Amino acid sequence: MPPQLKAEVNVMPKVVQGDLQSLPPEARHFIESNAKLCQPESIHICDGSEEENKKILDIMVEQGMIKKLSKYENCWLALTDPRDVARIESKTVIITQEQRDTTPIPKTGTSQLGRWMSEEDFEKAFNTRFPGCMQGRTMYVIPFSMGPIGSPLSKIGIELTDSPYVVASMRIMTRMGTAALKALSNGEFVKCLHSVGCPLPLKEPLINNWPCNPELTLIAHLPDRREIISFGSGYGGNSLLGKKCFALRIASRIAKEEGWLAEHMLILGIINPEGDKKYFAAAFPSACGKTNLAMMNPSLPGWKIECVGDDIAWMKFDEQGNLRAINPENGFFGVAPGTSVKTNPNAIKTIFKNTIFTNVAETSDGGVYWEGIDEPLPPGVTLTSWKNKDWTPDNGEPCAHPNSRFCTPASQCPIMDPAWESPEGVPIEGIIFGGRRPAGVPLVYEAFNWQHGVFIGAAMRSEATAAAEHKGKIIMHDPFAMRPFFGYNFGKYLAHWLSMAHRPAAKLPSIFHVNWFRKDSQGKFLWPGYGENSRVLEWMFNRIEGKASAKPTAIGYIPADTALNLKGLEDVNLTELFDISKEFWEKEVEEIKQYFEVQVNADLPYEIEREMLALEMRIKQL
Repeated sequence: MPPQLKAEVNVMPKVVQGDLQSLPPEARHFIESNAKLCQPESIHICDGSEEENKKILDIMVEQGMIKKLSKYENCWLALTDPRDVARIESKTVIITQEQRDTTPIPKTGTSQLGRWMSEEDFEKAFNTRFPGCMQGRTMYVIPFSMGPIGSPLSKIGIELTDSPYVVASMRIMTRMGTAALKALSNGEFVKCLHSVGCPLPLKEPLINNWPCNPELTLIAHLPDRREIISFGSGYGGNSLLGKKCFALRIASRIAKEEGWLAEHMLILGIINPEGDKKYFAAAFPSACGKTNLAMMNPSLPGWKIECVGDDIAWMKFDEQGNLRAINPENGFFGVAPGTSVKTNPNAIKTIFKNTIFTNVAETSDGGVYWEGIDEPLPPGVTLTSWKNKDWTPDNGEPCAHPNSRFCTPASQCPIMDPAWESPEGVPIEGIIFGGRRPAGVPLVYEAFNWQHGVFIGAAMRSEATAAAEHKGKIIMHDPFAMRPFFGYNFGKYLAHWLSMAHRPAAKLPSIFHVNWFRKDSQGKFLWPGYGENSRVLEWMFNRIEGKASAKPTAIGYIPADTALNLKGLEDVNLTELFDISKEFWEKEVEEIKQYFEVQVNADLPYEIEREMLALEMRIKQL
């Protein structure tokens, strides 16, 4: 009997949609070998059509995975197993021959700049997880393009998954289906394999009809083989493999080899009252208002902002020396809590059709709700929390999970830039780094030059809420806002950024640092933020034009006394906003120095070390 069983296992599952034989040989081999390994009941090659999408949504409704939100047009709500709600850094690994290819070897302790796993350990982990993991389920084949189809900056991937939620979400977040397959023809593609890790029949009942396998979750990247392998989680950041896994971790490694940059940055266009336009890319850690900035309504009369992307930028110098950027994504996967008409009116105008909401609360009239939505509930309307329980404000816990999401098409945003899908990308003239710093760091300053700017990105720190509640707020290092997303050794990444200055004819963008979050001694914000941040963008815009005045300080150029346009703003204390305290910066320098010494160790480029010493000297002279 056993030999017979073995033969049966190697039988190819039936293809219920699409034609395997018509695929390029490498793609076909990728699908067939993984189908034999994972043993799904059937194979469905996605075409990305409206009709297919309807079927996928129907399947999820039938399985109880999502429900229709009757208040809006084509909007859906998914509630996950409470153990599967976010990216899990401790289970996200990069596999290379040597640890040093993935992270610098820290002087003491473990690396905070990525997690390495050896090839042998990965082999074992893979073999205990994937054989037979898709039994009883459909294997969906998702061909997708990161970036506009046919753009010289775009890349193709194929994701194999047993999750219909991934199919529906990837259709929003990427250009997915037949067009991507055509663009692939016989070219290279990034191989993405994903399973929720719950073969049928189930061994134990699902929570919220959400299949996942938290004990065995693993998200692995094999940059040398251009592969991403994810097991056990259905949550977006772990399962929509085009997003952080491909667009940052694998892409940053490809970018290093091919001479471009894959960054955790929004891209926006700013138009001044005269009609001149400049594009900026900006990197912020989480909880710093990145999406709000990407979609801002400027408070300054006559200024206009247009959005190219809110999360990821792929940037490459063209032959004329312009740094050209595309947004590789096709949708927004945004954090819902805190999104309101006040904080982000354009997001609110984007998300109420063709959207999948995950882990938000539901109103009894078929709508959605979350903390910070700033909308009173109509009389008689009640709430069901993300845990699928009746909810009232006295519950003592949030109605929506703090990491709850909307997954929505970018084309629905009312301020998308006309060139957001332009194949050649938009020309970047300014790069902005930012963080949430309640003390010490001025509202805005400009780097002295490119090397100093790279140092500013490397030294980025931001306030984060520690996982353990009693620790309260701590300031964390988050270089380039890329700490969880580096695809290779951070020291080599810095060297790659520095090398851009040696490109022939490169027009290097100006680099700035902003901090909207400085507080006074009473703990009140010194700057109003939101649409008023356009005043800071105006100064940057004019600096690039050579029109705005600035004065040098120990940390960079800050606006000269009257250079920041404060017309119509009351009670802004510029002295406090721009104060550079010797005592604060001595501590800051010490922290950064310590971090570089311990974490980047032998891989710290000497240019960064030199910038560090120069800053130290300038602070001493304050």
